[in-house]
Amino acid sequence: MRKNLTQKTILIFAVLIVFIFGIFGIPKGVSGTALKDSILKRINLGLDLKGGTHLILQVMADEALNAVTTNDAAHIQTDLQQNSITAGSVIPDAAHPGTILISGVPVDRAGDLRTVLNQRYGNQYDINSGANNTFSVTMKPSAIADLKKSTMEHSIEVIRQRVDSLGVSEPVIQEYNLGSDQILVELPGVDDPARVKDVIQSTARLEIHEVQGGPWPDEQAALQALGGALPYDSLLLHTAPGASAPGSGDQVYQIKRAPEVAGTDIRDAQASRNQNTNQPEVVFYLTTAAGNHFADFTGANKGKSLCIVLDNKIQEVATIHDQIRDTGTISGGGINEQGAKDLSMLLRTGALPASIRYLQESTVGPSLGADSIRQGVMASVVGMLVVMVFMLVYYRGAGINADLALVLNLVILLGFMGYTGSVLTLPGIAGVILTIGMGVDSNVLIFERIREELHAGKSPSAAVDQGFAHAWTTIIDTHVTTIVSAAILFIFGTGPVRGFAVTLTIGLLANLFTAVFVSRVIFDAHLNKKQRGEALSI
Repeated sequence: MRKNLTQKTILIFAVLIVFIFGIFGIPKGVSGTALKDSILKRINLGLDLKGGTHLILQVMADEALNAVTTNDAAHIQTDLQQNSITAGSVIPDAAHPGTILISGVPVDRAGDLRTVLNQRYGNQYDINSGANNTFSVTMKPSAIADLKKSTMEHSIEVIRQRVDSLGVSEPVIQEYNLGSDQILVELPGVDDPARVKDVIQSTARLEIHEVQGGPWPDEQAALQALGGALPYDSLLLHTAPGASAPGSGDQVYQIKRAPEVAGTDIRDAQASRNQNTNQPEVVFYLTTAAGNHFADFTGANKGKSLCIVLDNKIQEVATIHDQIRDTGTISGGGINEQGAKDLSMLLRTGALPASIRYLQESTVGPSLGADSIRQGVMASVVGMLVVMVFMLVYYRGAGINADLALVLNLVILLGFMGYTGSVLTLPGIAGVILTIGMGVDSNVLIFERIREELHAGKSPSAAVDQGFAHAWTTIIDTHVTTIVSAAILFIFGTGPVRGFAVTLTIGLLANLFTAVFVSRVIFDAHLNKKQRGEALSI
């Protein structure tokens, strides 16, 4: 019995040492300031304690739908040409997102057209014929739902990569369940929220298109030169301020609607400086497949012009002099050194699938965080001291047992947060306080049962055995139901609510160890030192 008790005691001290290290790590000193700094390095503070920016973003998911139908319209036109099927136009329906209108198909080729569309696009689109031998290709509701879901997931991932690259520690980026197509972003400790907002919001959609005509001073002049109508497979785009293009000022070019290189074809981008002018520029690199396609295109179209389009603005226009494979540069356009770094980062992380707009923005100052920390810690300390004094007064010697278990419970909770990098929020501090109450509740259940067994005439040893045995089921029931509630809060809650759920769950799991195992070991150690027939102080 004594050997088993010794092993359990060693285990308790080992757990205590491990979790104390989780709280402090290796401090640089033993002063109060050094210990405080060590704790803050191990336990991250949430937005409401550290200060920072709280944003709710609206993802314009219909834009992603329009982009997909625009690209598919270009692909349909290519497929029809490959099958020698002529069509007057293949264009997205502006009035009905997700629909492509096809007109001008010869009557005798209508069956061939339907066959081509069903083979290539039948899984995602419904194909219907209309008046005057027109066809509407409409995306299926299930495909639209999948697209919007992937748009949200992609947007969250891109925003997370961009925020991480800016060095924001412990951000919260997740779907905001209180609205449709909305994202919650919490950035603790942000000292330049305006720049972060600009970086998050930028779509940074880079594409390389074939130039078909221009430049013209404005769109009206472009349409006059084109006979009053723009071909369905073309676009008119303006140059960006300071763009590297022939002429000066705002100009308009006719470009091919379908890009030769899209944003998803970029595998890397780095800020650099031009060797001749020493001006900042961005060098980008294409994936292997995109590089091979671009090499084939540029090799077969020497003498023609290409343009680099960024966020629907032409940044550069250049003539193809030789075959280009997988490397390109973006310069001019007023790009400064910081702009080159931000742009290269945006291209590396990928373009947002749709633009976003800000629905809500609030800033929490660090002074409010400091007050919250001070008051929250004070509430925890006072609450714990009051509970410990009550246990000592009401349960006498057994109260010491409960107090030791409470202290170890708190050490395990904070140590676990230090190891896992969990974020401590103001509701999280409330979770710590609630954990203290749950720990006391477990001890009260055990102690009151022991008292009942003693009043029934059982020996102290038998009373302790029965007390723990009978209270165990009740303790498990209360802890499991509370953990399930905390899990629901974590799944459906936002940052601060999740912080409460995390601290409460960890505290409850620690309490199962301290209130049952540790408390029992202390009782057994005390009983081993008592004389036979000596009363138990409880």
